[in-house]
Amino acid sequence: MSMNDVASCPRILVVDDEAHLRELLEITLIKMGLDVDSAENLAVARQQLLKRSYALVLTDMRLPDGSGMELVQEVSTLYKNTPIAVITAFGSADNAVVALKAGAFDYVSKPVALDQLRKLVRSALQTNEVQKEQQAAPAKLAGTYNSFLIGQSQSMQEVRLQISRLARSMAPVIITGESGSGKELAAREIHTISARSAKPFVAVNCGAIPENLMEAEFFGYRKGAFTGAADDRDGFFQAANGGTLMLDEVADLPLPMQVKLLRAIQERRVRKVGATVEEAVDVRIISATHQNLAICVEEGRFRQDLYYRLNVIELHLPPLRERLEDIVELSSSILKKLTGTDINMSSPAIDALISYDFPGNVRELENILERAIAFANDGCIEVADLALRGTRKLAEPFLLPVSNVDTVIHSRPVMDTGFPADVFTAPDLPCSLPEYLENVEREMIRRALSQTKNNRTQAAELLGVSFRQLRYQIQKLKIQE
Repeated sequence: MSMNDVASCPRILVVDDEAHLRELLEITLIKMGLDVDSAENLAVARQQLLKRSYALVLTDMRLPDGSGMELVQEVSTLYKNTPIAVITAFGSADNAVVALKAGAFDYVSKPVALDQLRKLVRSALQTNEVQKEQQAAPAKLAGTYNSFLIGQSQSMQEVRLQISRLARSMAPVIITGESGSGKELAAREIHTISARSAKPFVAVNCGAIPENLMEAEFFGYRKGAFTGAADDRDGFFQAANGGTLMLDEVADLPLPMQVKLLRAIQERRVRKVGATVEEAVDVRIISATHQNLAICVEEGRFRQDLYYRLNVIELHLPPLRERLEDIVELSSSILKKLTGTDINMSSPAIDALISYDFPGNVRELENILERAIAFANDGCIEVADLALRGTRKLAEPFLLPVSNVDTVIHSRPVMDTGFPADVFTAPDLPCSLPEYLENVEREMIRRALSQTKNNRTQAAELLGVSFRQLRYQIQKLKIQE
């Protein structure tokens, strides 16, 4: 949509004490077809904000009566639908990061490059349009839209809600979580519901690129720059221009490349291998890692300045074992995606999946189900078809390790557990092992609840399981409290 096509021109508030810069910004914005108000200090800016609504506030960081950071915090708190961007002094990258963490939409550096300013303004106006659409469809804000991330557990609802907030900003995001937990899906979702959704989403596995090719892959190269460079080629930054660049497994970047990446992110310009001039790029950076970057920094494997630049906002994805209630819905969705039709799964098979540890998280669940489909008979997956290598055994916290069985059978009960030794005494072989184990679990849970006066949190601690595991077992075994 052209700026000149807007029925009622969006209004921008420019806050800067330098008259010549204020005038330059005003002229640039007016030429874009926008209305502009200006303020030379915080006091005037606050008065203007009380009078009318703005599509964007653009403020300098240094003002005569205070800091632009004060305005960032006030606008983020009092005018949540109004994006605010900051103008930082040349080389003051730390100020930009602090402003982004405080809620700033984006930033430009002095001397202000007008092409970057125009891109920032367009992004802000597009974000406003997306927000209006989301307000017209409240389900999106509630996190119930058609999400890439499946599951109705509390943790996943919180993740989707956080993603809807992150989509309104241009600040760098780092997504943390174990391998296979869905980090790339989360990044795609941030991009898809953002104002950049019409532009490319480029995902890069930083650990899969040979070190000697990294610069060429990220920034592109000119014809003849090296042997084999037969033509000009764009890099990842150019390919993602206007959109989102996801740096997966960013902790695997070698230190020399980290330096070049930091400069590209700070300056928003890249130089192709073999080129003599830089070119501007407009990308939002989303990085992901299963490693602890703070520890990598302490060990000298990751640059601290790049860490602060990437870790502006963190989104953490929970492992699958912490959201057991999502497994049924996840399995149904995966099976439908793999087969195109509904396929049945027996109750014991579902219980086995819920009891599995899933070290590989959702990615491992997909692999298990894909394998199970090949072995399933009559369109129904059974426990044997899953071929699980072992389970976390939700019953395991209630049963002692094999090495302790002989000791338990021949010893007195441990008094502080409240469980008599005969609970663990091996009787004759039961007619039904699953039924026998369920009875053991049921008895132990009842005793734990009795000892803690039905305090589930304390009972879970006593049994050595999580609160969610205990809640699931109480429902599964139909235990009356």
